[in-house]
Amino acid sequence: MKAWLNRDHGAALQCEEVPDPDPGTEGLVIKVSHCGLCHSDLHRWHGISNMGSRGVIHRPRPENPIAMGHEIVGEIVGMGSAVTGRSLGEKVIVYPWFGCGKCKACLAGEDNMCREPTRSLGFGNHGGFAERVAVPHERYAVPLGDLAPEQAAPLACAGLTVRCAIRKIEPFDPTETIVTIGTGGVGLTAISVLHALGHRNVVALDRDASRATDAVAAGAARFIATPEGTTSASLVEALGGKIDNVLDFVNSSETAALAFDLLGKGGRMVQVGLYGGELNVPLPLLTGASLTVRGSITGTLGDLRDVVRMAREGLLPAIPVSVLPRSSINDAIQSLDKGQVKGRIVLVAEGG
Repeated sequence: MKAWLNRDHGAALQCEEVPDPDPGTEGLVIKVSHCGLCHSDLHRWHGISNMGSRGVIHRPRPENPIAMGHEIVGEIVGMGSAVTGRSLGEKVIVYPWFGCGKCKACLAGEDNMCREPTRSLGFGNHGGFAERVAVPHERYAVPLGDLAPEQAAPLACAGLTVRCAIRKIEPFDPTETIVTIGTGGVGLTAISVLHALGHRNVVALDRDASRATDAVAAGAARFIATPEGTTSASLVEALGGKIDNVLDFVNSSETAALAFDLLGKGGRMVQVGLYGGELNVPLPLLTGASLTVRGSITGTLGDLRDVVRMAREGLLPAIPVSVLPRSSINDAIQSLDKGQVKGRIVLVAEGG
C-alpha cells in the first residue's frame, strides 16, 4: 500500500510503498477514506517540544518512519478469524489511541492513559496518511452510520479529546461562565460539545479577532479578542469577576498564566494544548484558593462513542472543515503550520 512517511523533521512527507497491515486474530483492516490533520501531527512533524526552563527537546530523526494521521474514517476490508458481528464494507470511525490492553488503565477502558510505549495510529503504527490501517480489536471501530465522513473524522481526536477534558470540570451549571482559550479546530469542537451538553455561557478567547464568527456559530455566548498585551485584570473585568473553569486549548506559557489568573476560589483549569513552555504559580495562592491545575490528553473509546452519539442526534454545531485530496498532504501541513486553517482540514483518498 501507499503511505506518506515522515522521514525527517520539517521535511515534506514521502509517498512510498509499505507492507499491507495484518488484522491479527481479533482485529480489522480499514481502508482509509478520510483522515483529519491535527496539531499533534504538526508537533510530531516538527520534532520539537518546548519544555520551558528544562530546555527544548529535539527528537532524533525517525529511524523507522511511519505515516502520521489519527482522525480516521474508512471501511472494513479485512477481519481476523475471531471477529463477529462486523461486515466487510462497513463504514467506521476509528479509535486510534491503543494501549497495551493489560495494564490498570487499559482494563478500565482508558487506553489513552496506558504507560507502555505507544501503539497508537500515526505514532506507533501507520496511521491515516496510509491507504490502510489495522486495529487490534473490533471495538475500536465505531459505526459511522449516516454521519458525513468529513465531519466525523475529527471526532476521533478533537471530539474525544474535548469530551475527556470537559469531564474534568463536570458537573457545572449550564449558565455559569466557562472560558475556552483558542478557537482552532479543537477549541471550536469544545465549544460545540459544551453546547451539545446544554451549556449556554461559553466565553471564547483568541488572539485573532477574525475567529469570532466561527466561535459564536459553534455555540459560544461571547468572544473576546486577546491580542498581545491583553492583561488578566482587563479580562477579569470583562468577565464580570473571576470564574470557576477554564479550558486551555493552546497551553503556552502565556495562555496558562492567563488561565490561572482568571480563577476564583476553588477554580479549575484544564490544559489541553501542546504549544509548550511552562507555568510558574505562587504556591500559597494555589493552596489558599484551593485551585486545580490539571492536564488532559486525548480521550477514551467511551468519549468517542459519546461525541458520535451527540453528532448522530444532531446536537453538535458543525465546525468549519476544509476537504483536500490526500495527495495534497504537504500543502495542508504548510497551511496548518502557518496558521491559515480555520477549523479542521480533512484529507480524502482518491475516490473517497
